[in-house]
Amino acid sequence: MTTNIDNIPSSEIYDVIIVGSGITGGWAAKEFCEKGLKTLMVERGRPVEHRKDYIGEGVKTWQQPYRGKVAQNLVETQHHVQQQCYAFNDSTKHFFNNDQDYPYSTSEGTKFSWIRGNQLGGKSLLWHRQSYRWSDLDFEANSKDGFGTEWPIRYKDLEPWYDYVETHVGISGSKEGIPQLPDSQFIEAFEFNSVEKRIKENLEKIYDDRKLIMGRCAHLTKPAEHHVKQGRGPCMARNECQKGCSFGAYFSTQSSTLPAAQKTDNLTVATNSIVHSVIYDEKSKRATGVRVIDCETMATREYYGKIVFLCASTLGTTQIMLNSVSKTFPNGIANSSGVLGHYLTDHCYNAGATADIPGFEDEYYSGRRPTSLYIPRFQNILDKNPKFLRGYAFSGEAYREPWWEFNNKPGFGVDFKNNIKQGGGWKFRVHASGEMLPRYENSVKLHATKKDKWGIPQLHFNCGYSENEKSMMEHAAQSAAEMFKALGFKNIHAYTKDDPMGLVIHEMGTARMGLDPETSVLNGNNQCHDVANLFVTDGACMASSAWQNPSLTYMALTARACDFAVKELKAGRL
Repeated sequence: MTTNIDNIPSSEIYDVIIVGSGITGGWAAKEFCEKGLKTLMVERGRPVEHRKDYIGEGVKTWQQPYRGKVAQNLVETQHHVQQQCYAFNDSTKHFFNNDQDYPYSTSEGTKFSWIRGNQLGGKSLLWHRQSYRWSDLDFEANSKDGFGTEWPIRYKDLEPWYDYVETHVGISGSKEGIPQLPDSQFIEAFEFNSVEKRIKENLEKIYDDRKLIMGRCAHLTKPAEHHVKQGRGPCMARNECQKGCSFGAYFSTQSSTLPAAQKTDNLTVATNSIVHSVIYDEKSKRATGVRVIDCETMATREYYGKIVFLCASTLGTTQIMLNSVSKTFPNGIANSSGVLGHYLTDHCYNAGATADIPGFEDEYYSGRRPTSLYIPRFQNILDKNPKFLRGYAFSGEAYREPWWEFNNKPGFGVDFKNNIKQGGGWKFRVHASGEMLPRYENSVKLHATKKDKWGIPQLHFNCGYSENEKSMMEHAAQSAAEMFKALGFKNIHAYTKDDPMGLVIHEMGTARMGLDPETSVLNGNNQCHDVANLFVTDGACMASSAWQNPSLTYMALTARACDFAVKELKAGRL
């Protein structure tokens, strides 16, 4: 049973304190509680109860006062950053931060949009659920091209942990035998529509270096018995996942890992509790707990534990670590290397293409599939592209124009109405997901004078995409257009754009793993080089970004680190 201890001081010494309750925090809670450790989860946001608090779920667009849009005065005053997110609308706005309460600053020339969801479950309620393994192509890239530090692990180190988390989560997909994208432990994949089947067939005939596969996602197409025991049911293909899913069909903290932790009676949860800093003991050279500010009353308190796991999101964790200063660590806890806050990366989604597909007027599809098609990376696998390092993938779909696109088409009367009922023509679209090189100059630090409403120094960003990412996106747009032409599509429009960093919501790298304590914060077990009982398993730990969505890798790293920490604790080394 979870005990909520809002506003209640605690002198108990927990076995583990977990900061954050999103994808990694939820996994840490499950692992530690199931291994018998008394665990405290600290979450800065409000409590969210599965099913009960999904207030936008099932609410139809026409039932909303602005047909799904958020009132302009709220956008301007509270959500001027958050409204840029694809998932932000009137049915989901309560899962996003109020920007007035969470300010940050940027250097001249920096464009960064920080998308945040502070509540129990964090952004696990909002993520897009795409789930892909990394391969040694990704873990070895830094050492081969010289950007970033050597990864202290390889695919073989994570493979059993991928297996482990995938089985619990439920990843829908198909086995393809693609070396740069290892197969997962899959449940049944979602279906291609008939047009997509034709495109797949033609694309793979034309190109021998690429495949069109169904996007691998954390959705239950056919739940296994252990998923049903979690209280989860099959996906209904509504594609309204960010509103919250009472079926538990997509993986979230609320639907999966939190119930597992609660069953053990080893979990305590403190919501509305903003972690100010980690408490460091100079004599033992250990973290002894966390300092907390009550979100509502501003009261301060401290919680104590034998192990501290930071899972507060890449930037949230970095802010806490930078703010955790002491005689030993005047520039942030575990920061003897000086790299804490540096090497910030995000994926680059700034290219794509759209086109018309001739024919298929008698074809349609049912439901709103909650995943897209995927063309895995095919650049810089064997042959080296002279224009850029690393690579990109494409996500996309074939679809018929929806009725609302007829708003901008000419027509009148019965024929026009019949056309709307029949649907428009078929279209195909893709967007690129490109890797961002880790660079020291892409950084975040604490502002010297500006603080938030709780008195915590704001983060200040100095970052941007390099010429490598820009060249990669130009190539992606060109490559998409060439594929579309080869496939016989019409009215092809390829594009590049200049969206800011942050909007992909894949921030990584600011407390990176590495072999050398002088150039990294964490070792290969997500353990701080400088503070043995302090761990980081969210995106801050990543030494590079790869080209795949990262959340599945975060889960595997977290489960692995928890296993290591428990063994070290039992051996008396923590």
